[in-house]
Formats: sequence, structure tokens, C-alpha cells
Amino acid sequence: MRTIVVTEFVTLDGIVDSPGGGDHPHGGWSLKDVEFDEAAYDIKGRETEQASALPKYVVSTTLDGDTVPWGDSEVHVLHSLDDVAALKETDGGEIHVRGSPTLAQGLAAAGLVDRYHLLVFPVLLGSGKRLFVDGTALDKTTLALTEHAAYSNGITLQVYDVVR
Repeated sequence: MRTIVVTEFVTLDGIVDSPGGGDHPHGGWSLKDVEFDEAAYDIKGRETEQASALPKYVVSTTLDGDTVPWGDSEVHVLHSLDDVAALKETDGGEIHVRGSPTLAQGLAAAGLVDRYHLLVFPVLLGSGKRLFVDGTALDKTTLALTEHAAYSNGITLQVYDVVR
């Protein structure tokens, strides 16, 4: 069985919206509001090494077919959380979920998330998409801190395993 890891850049007030740029009024906050410290991004290199759910997958309820073009390759389309659950049951390495709070929330509510990799930025945005939202079907979840670090620019790394 594979491990599903939700990996996010998140502000101190829980916002994951547009860290590298986008529709949020403060889009790009991870790049322009915090001084760069290469050490803080070490986890991203390790994630690339650990993620062996290749080729790439996308979860979409609007794409047709089983694959879609992605540059010089193809991406496999999963059409539901049931498809993600089936992929999780296969042999292989970690599956990393990046950049979609809606998908992360659905996976958590379905009990499919095994670990969170959070790079927490010393920024407060006050509004935007959140990783954990009131009113979702997420039950109380206990987490075990398995790794943490603090960097010179105020970013903290927090790695949590979901306790089952």
C-alpha cells in the first residue's frame, strides 16, 4: 500500500492560496514576502526522490479519458476519490499531493491522507483558500510530529503522520 502525502506551502493563518502567484490579491507570497533560504526547501528535493507514483497523475471530474498530454509525456487521469483509493492500494512508493486544497480536503475526509509536509511561512493573509476548512466532513484527526525545523527566514517545516 502506498503512502499519500499532502505537501503544501501554508501561511501562519492557514492559507495555501496562490503561494507562487495566481488569483489571490497577494499571490506569490511565498516568493516575495519571505527572504529566500535554500535550506528551507530541502524537503522539496527529498519529496522528488521519495515520490515514486510515476507517471504523473491528476484527479479531475472534468477531464475525459484515462490520460492527457503533459509536455512530452502523458498524465494519468483519476476521476474520483475512489480511483485515488484504488491507486493507494497498489504497490509502490509515496504519492504526493500538491497545490489543491480541495483535493487535500477530500482525501482527508475520506481517510486517505497518511502524512502532511507543511512549510509554514511567517505571513498572515487573512483570507484565501485554506488547507483545513470549517464545515468539511473531516473528523477529528490526531497527528504525530515526525520532523520539524526552523529556518533563518522564519519558515518552519512541520511533518506530521496521521495517527490511525
